[in-house]
Amino acid sequence: MEELNLTKDWDKTFPKSSEVTHKKVTFITRFGVTIAADQYEPKNDKGKLSALAVSGPFGAVKEQASGLYAQEMAKRGFLAIAFDPSFTGESGGNPRNIASPDINTEDYQAAVDYLSNLDNVDPERIGIIGICGFGGLALNAASLDTRIKATAAMTMYNMSDVTQTGYFHNEDNEKSRYEKRVALNKQRTIDFKKGEYASAGALPDKPFEGAPQFVVDYINYYRTSRGFHPRSQGCGKGWNVTGTMSFLNEPLLQYASEIRSAVLLVHGEKAHSLYMGKEAFAKLKGENKEFLLIPNAVHTDLYDRKEFIPFDKLEEFFTNNLK
Repeated sequence: MEELNLTKDWDKTFPKSSEVTHKKVTFITRFGVTIAADQYEPKNDKGKLSALAVSGPFGAVKEQASGLYAQEMAKRGFLAIAFDPSFTGESGGNPRNIASPDINTEDYQAAVDYLSNLDNVDPERIGIIGICGFGGLALNAASLDTRIKATAAMTMYNMSDVTQTGYFHNEDNEKSRYEKRVALNKQRTIDFKKGEYASAGALPDKPFEGAPQFVVDYINYYRTSRGFHPRSQGCGKGWNVTGTMSFLNEPLLQYASEIRSAVLLVHGEKAHSLYMGKEAFAKLKGENKEFLLIPNAVHTDLYDRKEFIPFDKLEEFFTNNLK
């Protein structure tokens, strides 16, 4: 394993609960990357527990939304881990600030490896939660890993689709995709010559003139005291320019229709990403698939707004499907 520099301080964007125990853990992926995670367990619970692996949003770290979800689910009786994906946050891997459908799907599977081998976890009762871009990746993992018995995708993005076709499919044409490939490959040549990867930059501190509302919502989460964390958004650098390049050709959800395990998709009624959730749900088959629409919620409300996040429903869903 890589030697990781894990902070010993409670540096989350949410308060620590006295109802759970917390510790830092690590595990290794099939690609040899060491993953850092926060593990939350209900206090005074004995015997084999159901377990959950949580990650997202895309560009966030475990000290933000995923940690909030994991801690809350631990309060409800689940052993839950929130992990930083490969090449981000406190997790290992170089270069930094890159993502990949294959690598990030493996992150979930490695988390299942870890949970399956804990003495106080029933390996037949493991589920996953993905937020934003990791909602789509969680569905991809569920279509590949039969050990995953239930999956919740919250305010999900399909990162492949939005990269290939643009928001609302406004760039769904060969010319647009070709221009993206040309620009990205030119950048690869430049990066190689310089010996370093150019950064795409994180969100600005304030919205630019004419910014879409969803960009304003992102800034109000990531760049304010509400959700700011110094390790998120690539430690303020954002993804590498070429860091998400493989999403341009690699389709997520190719076999979503073959997911036999239970799936819950949750989306806000006013989320700009709602269409992605609806399109993903249309691919699913079986009576154990559910779609929950949250009235008046925008995309980022499901990151941390407890008045919008349906934790009671999540508890019910995982309790019923992790038996």
